This record gives sequence, C-alpha cells and structure tokens, in this order.
Amino acid sequence: MITRVTGQTQMRAAQRNLQDNMAQLSKLQEQASTLKGINRSSDDPTAAASALAVRAEQAATAQYSRNANDGDNWLTTIDSAMSATGDIMIRVRDLTVQGANGAVSATAKEAIAVELEGLKAELLTQANTTYVGRSVFAGNSDARAAFTTDMSGNLTYNGVAGTVERRISADTTVRVDGDGAAVFGSDAATSVFAVLDDVIASLRGDGTDVSSHLGNIDTRMRTMTSEWATIGARQVQVERAQETLLSKTGALETQRVGLEDVDLTQIVLELQLQQVSYQSALAVTAKVLQPTLMDFLR
Repeated sequence: MITRVTGQTQMRAAQRNLQDNMAQLSKLQEQASTLKGINRSSDDPTAAASALAVRAEQAATAQYSRNANDGDNWLTTIDSAMSATGDIMIRVRDLTVQGANGAVSATAKEAIAVELEGLKAELLTQANTTYVGRSVFAGNSDARAAFTTDMSGNLTYNGVAGTVERRISADTTVRVDGDGAAVFGSDAATSVFAVLDDVIASLRGDGTDVSSHLGNIDTRMRTMTSEWATIGARQVQVERAQETLLSKTGALETQRVGLEDVDLTQIVLELQLQQVSYQSALAVTAKVLQPTLMDFLR
C-alpha cells in the first residue's frame, strides 16, 4: 500500500524536525553556558536523583568536618594546658623535695613557699583555660571559669555532670572537653590546690614534715598523666577522622562532577555539530517546501 504524502504532511513533518533540532540546540547552548549537564530534573531524572543524594552526603560530610575541626581545636587547647600543667607540677615536686631538706634555712623555705604560691596561681590559670569563651575543664557548665575563689581564698569547682562531644560521623561521637574534676580535683580538701596549700603551710612551720606531701603530689601527677594520655588518644581519633573526611569530600565532589557537570570541550563540539545539523535542516526544508500552484490559487 502506497502512503499518500501531501504538502501539508510534508510541512508538518518539516516543522516537527526543525523544532526537535531547535530544542536540542537550545539544550546544548544552556549546558555550554552553565557547564551543567543537569539544569532541571527533567533533563535526566535518574542522574538528578543520584546528584541529590550525593549533595546530601556532601552536606553531612561538611558538617562532620566542621565538628572534627572544632573538636580538634578543643583538644589542642586542652593539650597545651596539660603540657603547661605538667611542667608546673614537676617544678612543684622539685621545690617540695628541696624544702624537705633539713639543711634548708627558714629564709630559703620562705622563698620556696613564695614560688609555690606563684605556681599555684599559674596552675589555676591553666585550670581555667577557655576555648571561644567556654571553659575546657568544666564539662557542660556555662561558667567562664572552671575554678573560682571567694574572698577567703577558698576554691570552688564550677563543673557540672555531662561532657562536651562532637559528632564526627553518622555513628561516632568524641568527647572534646577535659575532666577538670579528675585533673585538678573537685574537692576543696583534696584538690591539687589544697596539696600546694599544705606544702606551703609546712614550709612556713605548721609542724608537718614537708616530705609527707610528696605522695599526694605524685598521686596527683599520675592522675594528670593518665588524663593527658586519654586526651591524646581522643585527639588522634579526631585527626584520623579529619583525614577520612577530607578524602571522602574529594571522592564525593568527583561523583557530583561526574553526575552534574559537563566536559566543556565535548559540549562545544556537540554544539557546533548541532548548529551545522540545524542549518542543514533549514536548507533542506527550504528546498522541500517549494511553492506550488495551489499556494497561488488560495
């Protein structure tokens, strides 16, 4: 059976083909100007859904990275404070050993006591270390200082139960604050500050043997070392998470680019080919749709 082709049929077919060429040319021009392979979901629904999933994971990874960086800053601040505290305690022990020497004169003991008072003040400064306005040794407390003194010189620990944590992955959180109660002592009678007060009082002749305080100093130093090691382990965990998140960020960006972006060289080549195709279609259509006698009889 021979299909009858009329002039009207040819015209509709030519218009449809030209419209398809123009649509493809417009799409390529938009991709070339935006460098995006997907400018709307209808361009490629499957790729668009995958791109949205990748972008959601990128947003989560970026938040975990910010958390890890903040946690690392907290732990670095605590590590510096613990390092300074360790140096202070070593000096405290050395001075206590010197003061325990029976050959030391009363004047020398007074000089040692004065230096210990200065070291106590430095120790209090380290105990009240802050990061962006938050005390790093006071747990969840909003107090600006972990330890405060009243008019009589009595110290009070302002820390509260609870820890400061940062989420570094979907199922992992890391504690980033220091346990001030464990490091310095929360009980006014047994804290490291009370130990120093006892040593100072013995040096000034309260009748107590200075050397009797060395055991308390050693105990406090061991506790500090243990807490410092724990903090170091947490910081290593955070640093590993930072490396993992950085690698993941790069991998996700590669996935996003593969789904959304276009190769400029490739898209320019396709655009040029489509322009040639469109010009050819225009020329062919002009040849096919020649005026006929019927056009003049209307």
